Amino acid sequence: MTAFNATRRGFLTGAGAIGAGALLSGCVTQTPSASAGKSGGPVTLQSNLSSPQAKTAMQAIVAAFDKRGEARAELNTVASETFRTQLPTYLTSANPPDVYTWYPGSVAESYAEKDLLLGLDDIWEKPELSGYSDALKTLCTSPSSGKKVFVPTSYYWWGMFYRKSNFAKWDVREPRTWDEFLDLCDKLKSKGVAPIGLGAGGDTPWVASAWFDYLDIRVNGATYHRELLAGKHRFDDPEVRKVFDKWDEVRPYFDPDGTAIPFQDATTALLQGRTGMMLIGTFFADAAPKNALDDLDFFQFPIIDPKVPVAEEAPTDGYFASARTKRADEAKELLRYLATAEAQELYLKSSSGTTLPTHPDAKDAGTPLVLKGRKLIEGAADLTQFFNRDSSDALQPTADTALVHYLAKPKEIGSILTTWQRGAQKIWSR
Repeated sequence: MTAFNATRRGFLTGAGAIGAGALLSGCVTQTPSASAGKSGGPVTLQSNLSSPQAKTAMQAIVAAFDKRGEARAELNTVASETFRTQLPTYLTSANPPDVYTWYPGSVAESYAEKDLLLGLDDIWEKPELSGYSDALKTLCTSPSSGKKVFVPTSYYWWGMFYRKSNFAKWDVREPRTWDEFLDLCDKLKSKGVAPIGLGAGGDTPWVASAWFDYLDIRVNGATYHRELLAGKHRFDDPEVRKVFDKWDEVRPYFDPDGTAIPFQDATTALLQGRTGMMLIGTFFADAAPKNALDDLDFFQFPIIDPKVPVAEEAPTDGYFASARTKRADEAKELLRYLATAEAQELYLKSSSGTTLPTHPDAKDAGTPLVLKGRKLIEGAADLTQFFNRDSSDALQPTADTALVHYLAKPKEIGSILTTWQRGAQKIWSR
């Protein structure tokens, strides 16, 4: 049973993790004509999976696809933040890359409604995707047009990660409550260790959004959180102020360099024991040395209000294709392969193996860490994706600015939230 089994709660009830009524709405292009379907040459796979292990895994998948002797693919790996900013340019260019790593939700919606994504209904009827859960089918479908525009291949979880050997050396244990979490931070600080790493500097300020997400879903619940990100509440509402009141309790325990270094450097600090723990997604493990993977562990973001249904962040990743591709048939052939259990298991074996496959027959890595992560997701009452996935890439910079400003000058939170609301309103009004 996976987190996408049709009987799961929360996310599985109308795919709630994607947000109120905003899965992949908007129009998608019709399948190109036969004359536009084939154009020779390899299909370009534009990838943002640039960490060493993830890149190696993508190279292995492309090599396996090429060996099938049908269509061929060419991998083009781009640094993640460059990819994010250039994606609109890629999709609107006259000769765009064919297939892209990305994710479903509001971002895919924004491209679908501009007719920039290739319709994929036909490949969803093929054997490779026929066994996918109803929840995943909903997640990858544009509600307004009823067309599928995305192929999901993996999902993962966020948690408070740490090194088991360091916790043992410091004689500390995983907390179960918010108060125990604060006690843990006190103990680590007394030992000269920065309790919490962040990594919201450089080109990864978005990492701070994980703290906003988790505090909001723990204080106000996942439904309120999604409605807030959809513009149904205000960022200067009293409920949001409560989020920062709770953040104030833990903020003194953050690494002083938290907004000065990117998450990759924050990961190094965690692995080297200069920080105690870090709220991060499992993707960070792809940049960790292989010999450190068995020493990694995590605990659930602490419960703050037991009356609030427990939600967890569990983003889905996968692929979509450009509507302007001149190799539509070959692109779909690649997407069909990426949807297979074979391709997903190959990715897991070649990378850190800390993601979970979406194919119902694909086996995950089966490590204690992965089993614990799967249990976390399957035990949640609701699932969210991440700030920009539940809102939009356009709204993300408003969060980046507000949260980094808060961490630098927390006493200015009133004006920060007012400014955040003003910026968000401009996005929602477009």
